Amino acid sequence: MSLDENLARVVSRHEELTALLSGDMGGDAQGFVRMSKELADLTPVVEAIAALRAARTDLADAEAMLADPDLKDLAEEEVGRLRQQLPEMEQAVRVLLLPRDEADARNAILEVRAGTGGDEAALFAAELLRMYERYATGRGWRFEVMEASDTPIGGLKEASASITGRDVFARLKYESGVHRVQRVPVTEAGGRIHTSAATVAVLPEAQAVDVQVDDKDLRVDTYRSQGAGGQHVNTTDSAVRITHIPTGVVAQCQEEKSQHKNRDKAMKMLLAKLYDEQRRAADEARAADRKSQVGSGDRSERIRTYNFPQGRVTDHRIGLTLYTLDKVITGEALDDVITPLIAEDQAARLAAMG
Repeated sequence: MSLDENLARVVSRHEELTALLSGDMGGDAQGFVRMSKELADLTPVVEAIAALRAARTDLADAEAMLADPDLKDLAEEEVGRLRQQLPEMEQAVRVLLLPRDEADARNAILEVRAGTGGDEAALFAAELLRMYERYATGRGWRFEVMEASDTPIGGLKEASASITGRDVFARLKYESGVHRVQRVPVTEAGGRIHTSAATVAVLPEAQAVDVQVDDKDLRVDTYRSQGAGGQHVNTTDSAVRITHIPTGVVAQCQEEKSQHKNRDKAMKMLLAKLYDEQRRAADEARAADRKSQVGSGDRSERIRTYNFPQGRVTDHRIGLTLYTLDKVITGEALDDVITPLIAEDQAARLAAMG
């Protein structure tokens, strides 16, 4: 289907939805909600199409004016501007027409785990968690730690957090993978550079209709919350661990004093993990398409290196190197890495569409 045929299809669907929603829905509340969402998603696309069509009309008018000697200079300037602008507008519309991952608009569950490197890996994992927290705060998102296993020197063995806001998963889904750090550890007396790693996983938050879980398939264990070094921080069995028996997937939460709240949060994490497994299975079924995308979500893939002696951050998937490590690691300049990843993914999908 050509670009113009696609544009006509989208505009026609927008008009159809507008007419349906302004009429009698016959008490179909679910249909009304579904169509309202589709209309809201199509509206910015239709607005971009209208702007593109207007620019094309303006170009045709300006080209016609070239034949008039009195208007030629003005027309040449206008033609030059529009010919430069139109390809950018067409590209923007093509990006808007790309199939959208329905999970992009969702909140996310972030998991960070220390990998190889002992204490230094745990310290790096804690630093990554703070980076994402500051990044979330900067974007006006809510960041809430749901589970954290600390080390005595301020590191993290593992941690989970809930991130709530607009298009959270759309921006953070490219963060899944192995993050590597190169620096002189605070525990290193000889001044040698060590390489350590931490693993990040970003899961779209599941909704009730995404995953069907039977209560008999769940094992719920309660235990006492523990803090850094293993000391007890709560004298009651308020921490909750939920195991989905058929798959062996486990989620736990100990951050709240209330067992009920910890259970709710653990269940939220469990559903996100089960939903993520469903999505990954579907991705495997589309393996050829998946290889063309930046955001494959392969947890074993080394995606980024943070080199502190050189102040350098390198994202290995797209060959991007920035010398603003100090700002990236605080979350201030993390968008300088994420935005090119999104652009690269869009370019790959556009190329795959032909």
